[in-house]
Amino acid sequence: MVYVTEDRKKMPVYTGVLKYFPNAMKYVSRISQAGNDQHHPDKPLHWDKSKSFDHEDALVRHLIDHSHQPVDDDGMLHLGKVAWRALAALETYLNEYTYERKETKQGR
Repeated sequence: MVYVTEDRKKMPVYTGVLKYFPNAMKYVSRISQAGNDQHHPDKPLHWDKSKSFDHEDALVRHLIDHSHQPVDDDGMLHLGKVAWRALAALETYLNEYTYERKETKQGR
């Protein structure tokens, strides 16, 4: 997404997200790295969007699993995976929504 300066100033990413949740954001980055190491150990960190399309279902499964056993079999917290999946679902939705809005504006 590209924003004009006026809109960008209304997005306090550092003060409104990173400063609120520094430990959670660092943990989610560990989840990203662990997933990359699992699926692409020979490649630099990247989000392979072709691997999974069920973020909401996976999120709920990890939330349920957290209620029984907070730590997953790989030693990572289920809640970290819930957060990662929530961010992935939101990012995917926003990208699709923005694309749909552009298509509608262009009359396609």
